[in-house]
Amino acid sequence: MTYGGYFDPEVTLNKIKELESLMNEPNFWDDKKKSESIIKELNSLKNKYERTSNLKNHIESNIDILNSLKNDMDSDMYELISSETDDLKTELDEVETLELLNGEYDKCDCILEIHPGAGGTESCDWASMLLRMYERYCDKNNFKYEILDYEDGEEAGIKSVSMMIHGTFAYGYLKNEKGVHRLIRISPFDSNSRRHTSFAAVLVTPVYDTDDIDITINPEDIRVDVYRSSGKGGQGVNTTDSAVRITHLPTKIVVTCQNERSQIQNKEKCMEVLKNKLYELEVEKKEAELNKLKGINTEINFGSQIRTYTMCPYTLVKDHRTNTEYTDVNKVLDGYIDPFINDNLKRG
Repeated sequence: MTYGGYFDPEVTLNKIKELESLMNEPNFWDDKKKSESIIKELNSLKNKYERTSNLKNHIESNIDILNSLKNDMDSDMYELISSETDDLKTELDEVETLELLNGEYDKCDCILEIHPGAGGTESCDWASMLLRMYERYCDKNNFKYEILDYEDGEEAGIKSVSMMIHGTFAYGYLKNEKGVHRLIRISPFDSNSRRHTSFAAVLVTPVYDTDDIDITINPEDIRVDVYRSSGKGGQGVNTTDSAVRITHLPTKIVVTCQNERSQIQNKEKCMEVLKNKLYELEVEKKEAELNKLKGINTEINFGSQIRTYTMCPYTLVKDHRTNTEYTDVNKVLDGYIDPFINDNLKRG
């Protein structure tokens, strides 16, 4: 746990023992959801404690060896320790990043949406490239994900996509992707091979604990439409009118789900997502009021992109919030977005 800006191993160890003690109580499993939450927190603390302790011991051991080499130089040993420097730095950066994930909802799962901007087929294709990037990122980080809704573009790519991502700190990491993403490239859809600029907006919201959400949805305030599923999905997904779209009339919020097997399951998932969005709306209202008092403008629009992916006339990915740059665009589009996420966490 972090106190005063640093990791306190003793406090963390005491918290681990406290949670382990709770697990040994005879009525621990009476409330399954609470029990699973405790286990999740315990595993997270254990992982943080072990990684930090092992890293600390490793660094201290290397320092002791280096001090001993002052009196008795051993070139092989010196080279061995030197070769570990980069790995230790990487591990230290990762541990530091974990300490920065201390927001109220950082440990939550999240819902990530991608919406192409103006530009027709170009932007729809760009949105599909971003979807692939986030799928690869999830695979690399052992995050599970499910497509809630997927709408194909008219010629290529996607018109919109919504995915739920499950994993510890899923929201804490991916909240850094919220904003407008810009692509500059030679268009594969332009017969004259001209350079095009495309935009897509990425929205990321935490999946709140529904037990903590005090939101009542009046049945008269929603319109439910059913239709045939399209796009990504399981076997037979297009054979029945199982997809569900729910419109919350007072707020004009629209949620859709088509990944479940039945209309009933899709409706239940839709209601869960709608409840989450309505709660998010209340949270945003409170944050907007606070930001207004503080004079902070957090509006996201297509004139304030967070990152540019340039594939022509040179290759470069640049994050405009941190000035972090990476020249291997294909590697980034294959899910390597960690440098941008980590640097933005350190910025904030």
